Amino acid sequence: MAVSLHFLLILTLITGTESAGTISEVSVKAGASVSIPCPYGSQHRNHVKYLCEGYYWNSCSYAIKTNSQHGSEKYSISDDKIQRIFNVTIKRLTVKNTDYWCVVEINSGSDDRQYFHLSVTKGTPSLFVDDQEVTGFIGESMTINCHSRISGVIKWCKLHSTCVAAVSGSIDGTTVTINMKETNVFSVTMSGLRPESSGWYYCAKGDFQMPVHLTVTTKPTAAPTTVTGVRENATEGQKQNTEQDKSFPVPMSLVILLSLLILIVIVALTFLFILRTKRVKIQDSTASKLNEGELTYSEVTFKKTKAAQAESGADVTYSSVVPVKQEGVRRTEAKDEDVTYSTVIHHKQNV
Repeated sequence: MAVSLHFLLILTLITGTESAGTISEVSVKAGASVSIPCPYGSQHRNHVKYLCEGYYWNSCSYAIKTNSQHGSEKYSISDDKIQRIFNVTIKRLTVKNTDYWCVVEINSGSDDRQYFHLSVTKGTPSLFVDDQEVTGFIGESMTINCHSRISGVIKWCKLHSTCVAAVSGSIDGTTVTINMKETNVFSVTMSGLRPESSGWYYCAKGDFQMPVHLTVTTKPTAAPTTVTGVRENATEGQKQNTEQDKSFPVPMSLVILLSLLILIVIVALTFLFILRTKRVKIQDSTASKLNEGELTYSEVTFKKTKAAQAESGADVTYSSVVPVKQEGVRRTEAKDEDVTYSTVIHHKQNV
């Protein structure tokens, strides 16, 4: 046993690495959220995991379980069976949310558990990062800044793997460099990222740790820079502008005004059409009356009276003029006032 400990100590001094532990002390600001990774052995991959709240194990209470059917506004839990880590997230932290247990349920014995403490403060946390979720690309480098207000040994560790405690080292084939940029900030740069580099890491300084989840993925292909590409981009921009123009909202007041104008035009056209139709009917009726009643026909009848024969052989002719309607209309007898008499006198010339 002593030989093994001496060997590990010599290996740490030579390579600058050591075995990673678990998360035990985390500093968090009140009102914020924090995610805590809980590692477990491969033999517990299919077991139920849960979070228990309370300082004493015997009296802690269930917060959330992986087989729970009900969600929670305060807690969330997920199990990564490939990485063999289940993750718990605690939201809206208060000074009362301090003591928890990561637990793997064991059906035939005592549950496997690991205690961690949250130091909730209203001021600046003792150790924190800008974001607990970061993304890197295969073959490239990425840097994580760890902010601290405490003194102690600086480490960068990966759960289920090793820690780099010196200026440089290696974790799963990825080069790690630690640099003190400022008094209260140390940066960790990981170079030559690989898919195997994905997983849960943590900054460590003194007694505190701050977990960080790294996802390594393929970098998206850059857009083509050829002239065709530029034209296609321009065309896409025009399409977007056209779609935006099409989707430009029309004010309701303008719609109402246009509707009223269209209605007024329709009513005016209808009124003009009716007025014009009435005028045509009146003109037709007037013309019909003129054709039917304003024509006068006269009938001249030549008669000789005895008085006329007595006068120096003069011939007297009487004629009666009677207004007669158009053809097709029955002739009516003329009244006295409708009859006009005329006298025609023929004078014989002296031979």
